[in-house]
Amino acid sequence: MKTIDSLGDLRGKRVLVRSDFNVPLDKATGAITDEGRIVAALPTLKRLADAGARVVVTAHLGRPKPVDGFTPEPAFSLAPVAARLGELLGTTVPLAEDLTGPSAEKTVAALEDGQVAMLENVRFDPRETSKDDAARAALADELAALADAFVSDGFGVVHRKQASVYDVAQKLPAAAGDLVLQEVESLSRATGEAEKPYAVVLGGSKVSDKLGVIANLLTKADRLLIGGGMVFTFLKAQGHEVGTSLLEEDQIDTVKGYLATAEENGVEIVLPVDIVVADAFDAPAPAGTVAADAIPADKIGLDIGPESGALFAGKLADTRTIAWNGPMGVFERAEYAEGTKAVAQGIVDATANGAFSIVGGGDSAAAVRVLGFDEAGFSHISTGGGASLELLEGKELPGLTVLA
Repeated sequence: MKTIDSLGDLRGKRVLVRSDFNVPLDKATGAITDEGRIVAALPTLKRLADAGARVVVTAHLGRPKPVDGFTPEPAFSLAPVAARLGELLGTTVPLAEDLTGPSAEKTVAALEDGQVAMLENVRFDPRETSKDDAARAALADELAALADAFVSDGFGVVHRKQASVYDVAQKLPAAAGDLVLQEVESLSRATGEAEKPYAVVLGGSKVSDKLGVIANLLTKADRLLIGGGMVFTFLKAQGHEVGTSLLEEDQIDTVKGYLATAEENGVEIVLPVDIVVADAFDAPAPAGTVAADAIPADKIGLDIGPESGALFAGKLADTRTIAWNGPMGVFERAEYAEGTKAVAQGIVDATANGAFSIVGGGDSAAAVRVLGFDEAGFSHISTGGGASLELLEGKELPGLTVLA
């Protein structure tokens, strides 16, 4: 991929940067609750500003539903992101009131060398995510008119064929930002010839979200450790009762196939041996911990149990490469966070012993921060859950192919 160095001297040049600032906000106050993606973007933005570029940031937040044309929704404004970015950069980051209209043009024209400004939420314009190539190209033309070069640094969106990610890269001199390069380099260590033993920890709610990942990793990994809501489809495939736990009936035969393929390939699939259960998802407290093959018919599983946490940590102890995507339970609630804590600590310990560890974006990265782990204890924490999953599947990402 082309790097920022390939763009030459950027002093005085307007550089459009596609960042991923899709950060979670507190519903009551609108405050940012996890600024990990903003912090991750700082090195590229500082590098460009220090080079004298006039930096124009475009990003999205949430899933606004514009009807036609540029349709702002206050709840999805990038205003809190621009304010926090300015605090982290130690300067004011002005936010245009639109994306490519008069306010954007005025904001960009007012930039001086080394300054940073932000355009309003790119997804306020329906052309950003349109399936119509011509519609996306038209928006990309408008974005390109605001800049002299383009830097793709939003790893969380590089798997999307969208105007500000894919199309604009074909209309300006384009390069990958430092964050995207770091992400690809780190994840390639888990998708190429990974150093063995290689363990993959998969969690989250649904098997169907990770079908391609599992199929691909059954040819690469030495161990697959399965937790989270998806584990109940595996347990059901083995003939066990799973109570009222999350279950994808239509994936049971697929999972049986995975279990058979794993055995043929000599890949160890590690499932929990105990489960923390409750009377209902919103029950005020757990009902207790039961054996994984003895879940009562009227109970729901919400976390792996303590024996499983110790088992998983032990399976990680001798590894040289670890990829983790998905929590082991409903970690947002303290009573169902212990399984995720145990796995995270196991990864930290293995990393300290020389393993290379990758934490997938999304809930896995959030869990690291919510549960109070030092991010330095992991080799790499991805900013893109969907993009990291697609790389683990072995897919080509459109937002990267246009930077070749």
